[in-house]
Amino acid sequence: MSSKNLYFISRNYKFSKNAASKPKMDCETVLEKNGFKNLGFQQSNYRSSVIGAVISFFGITKGLFLLPSKSIFCMQYPLSKFFGYITNIVSIKKCTLIIIIHDVKFLMGKSSDLKGEMAKFNKAHFVIVHNESMKKWFQKNGCTAQLVSLELFDYIHASNKHATLNTPYDVVFAGGLGKEKSEFLYSMDNLNPSNYKLKLYGNGFNAADAKKDNSILDYQGVFSPDEVIDEIQGSFGLIWNGNALNECSGDFGKYLLYNNPHKTSLYILCGLPVIVWKKAAIATFIQKEKIGITLNSLDELDGVLANLSSKEYTTMISNVEKVKTKVASGYYLSQAINKVVKLV
Repeated sequence: MSSKNLYFISRNYKFSKNAASKPKMDCETVLEKNGFKNLGFQQSNYRSSVIGAVISFFGITKGLFLLPSKSIFCMQYPLSKFFGYITNIVSIKKCTLIIIIHDVKFLMGKSSDLKGEMAKFNKAHFVIVHNESMKKWFQKNGCTAQLVSLELFDYIHASNKHATLNTPYDVVFAGGLGKEKSEFLYSMDNLNPSNYKLKLYGNGFNAADAKKDNSILDYQGVFSPDEVIDEIQGSFGLIWNGNALNECSGDFGKYLLYNNPHKTSLYILCGLPVIVWKKAAIATFIQKEKIGITLNSLDELDGVLANLSSKEYTTMISNVEKVKTKVASGYYLSQAINKVVKLV
């Protein structure tokens, strides 16, 4: 199959300090690296939703007009405003549709319309899902598209960051620090750990809810997706969601059973081994690559770190370095997209 008929359409990705747009922008970079051509306008980052929507609409319209029939078209999901518009034209032009999944609204608890969302996925011939857990969920819920696993999100950024070994260990937590997503943080002090402190990066930190003195929570500030890599200093990265210490609970916690959190890739890019809930979908990858620690409950963390030998830690660090090279170069989406193109 010649690489001439591989296409996508770029759009406006609203600039924000949280990393919301980074994965989608990186996916476009990797698609171009693999022979896909952008038929729309150049990728843009206008902050204004109105300007962004107008640019996206005209860019998408131009791209759909130029899209040759019977070609291969790749799009990213969610794309609420333009999803139907794009998929209808792609279908009229008899193109093969590939959808890359970033988030599933039903699994996030943001939608109760499972049938409606699955109907969207079923417009595709191929769907690139996060991992095997998500793949099984798609199959179980009637997805008719062929499913390919991503394994891990790429994070395109040159990084020569390495973990720094401090005692007690510095455990990094990056992301939303508000109660909705990360309420568990505010009860971490109750564990009275002696082998680690928590360094927090992100928005929504509520200092009033943290312990006044001797808190293990050390707030570092909020940074853009590219700045944060230079700012992060630590020995591990933590992935945990919800309000409980003994499990990942609530919608955000349950979502970990299926999704690949983008912060996994951020931590790896910073050279950090990852600490994650044992039941999280990404835990399989962490164990397979031997790049971190999986826990049933956060009250196990202090003991696990107390018993970690320097040899074990050094091994984790060197395994992280191997995965880091792949993440920074777009390896994971490249292997998934190439698998799909071969299947076409």
